[in-house]
Amino acid sequence: MPNYTRSVCVFCGSRAGGDPAFTEAAQATGRMLARNGWRLVYGAGDIGLMGEVARAAQTEGGQTFGVIPVHLLSKEKGKRDISTFIVTENMHERKKVMYMNSDAIVVLPGGAGTLDELFEVVTWRQIGLHGKPILLLNTAGYWSPLVALTRSVIDHGFAEESLAGFMEPVEDVAALEQRLAAALA
Repeated sequence: MPNYTRSVCVFCGSRAGGDPAFTEAAQATGRMLARNGWRLVYGAGDIGLMGEVARAAQTEGGQTFGVIPVHLLSKEKGKRDISTFIVTENMHERKKVMYMNSDAIVVLPGGAGTLDELFEVVTWRQIGLHGKPILLLNTAGYWSPLVALTRSVIDHGFAEESLAGFMEPVEDVAALEQRLAAALA
């Protein structure tokens, strides 16, 4: 049995998205985290990519740490059969608890909520509040437009060049695993 000394926060959609590759990548991510003995920290939902990553981690015997705000308990179908289930008062507290209980951040495809989570931890990194890796699982090129937008923000003078290094795209779960192994060693 692994000793879960490292935790990986996964931000991702409460929907599955329109490409089956997103679901496959979420499942592969959950299995990979469990296989490496890394605890999954996520939004505690039992739907969309959130549910997929958690179920896959659980199936492989992984530890799951979920955080959900009270107002989303019914909408995101709070997954109560996980290792740790925390209910917060609001979204900001949810993000803070997830961040504080993780050593690295992985971002799978998702919508506005996922972008909100991503940009909050990127902003915290930009202002020097942390140095945790932020990895974008670029399944089917999903994050490529964001990488291009980040380059545009820098090129137009709205951020330092360092911003480009705060979000690191990885193309598949195998590359994600290698990058996490190096970061969490």
